[in-house]
Amino acid sequence: MSHDLGATEAGSDTPNLDFAGTTPYEDYVQADVLTHLQHLRSDDPGEMVFLVTTQVMELWFTVIVHEWETASAALRRDDIPTALDALKRSLREMAALNESWRPLSGLTPAQFNSYRGSLGEGSGFQSAMYRRMEFLLGDKSASMLVPHRGAPRVHAELEKALHEPSLYDEVLRLLARRGHPIPAEVLDRDLTQKYEPSREVEAVWTAVYGAQEIGPAAGQGAPADGPAAADPELLRLGEVLTDVAELVWRWRNDHLTATRRAMGAKTGTGGSAGVAWLEKRAGKTVFPELWTARSHV
Repeated sequence: MSHDLGATEAGSDTPNLDFAGTTPYEDYVQADVLTHLQHLRSDDPGEMVFLVTTQVMELWFTVIVHEWETASAALRRDDIPTALDALKRSLREMAALNESWRPLSGLTPAQFNSYRGSLGEGSGFQSAMYRRMEFLLGDKSASMLVPHRGAPRVHAELEKALHEPSLYDEVLRLLARRGHPIPAEVLDRDLTQKYEPSREVEAVWTAVYGAQEIGPAAGQGAPADGPAAADPELLRLGEVLTDVAELVWRWRNDHLTATRRAMGAKTGTGGSAGVAWLEKRAGKTVFPELWTARSHV
């Protein structure tokens, strides 16, 4: 993106510098708002990078939620190409999100302690936008709405997300519409609950990945009693979802590593279990049957 957004005449190397009000760039980006959102609570110079990095993470959460909601809506209308485009964009965005740990990854305990007290009871697990990410991944929990009771708009958005199908729910519904035997108890499950792996869903992904490639010369497809023809769209969808899951796993493990390095096994901010809680989170697999099915192909 060029920062010479005010250039006017074709071939001119002199940008327009005279505006009646704020610049068009400011009107679009709101840079003045963004760069004045940092209200430091300590005198430690390292607090600025911690605060800005955390704010940048929140912006990436917002973009990724937008992409996954776009993908979910596309899947509902059987528009796999649009869903794939959104999911592929989210891969690049998640890679950038994961890189956000780099400025914090080398914090020593003493450096973190110099401003840790300024966080009070603040903790990353209280992030509403990150919670929406987790809900879209199928990791639902009504208890995670409790910290947001004092923010009506945020609470309402989270409650709506709690009751809506996750991204993976939409994928499974698509598989069912394509004729795959997704069990009724999976399709009609309580959407406010965490998604639990299903052997039947694992078998469906095994069939999708193990399907025979049928070329144009194969006539109408596989014999009635032979292997099913491959569905390239479902294969591509499965692979990009696996890429998403891998980057989520990397995010959680990078978070764990940065926290372990900065504070060891001490209790986390906000009363969380710190490293122990993050270790438990890091061990969770996103879209589980996409991983276990590979053992049966």
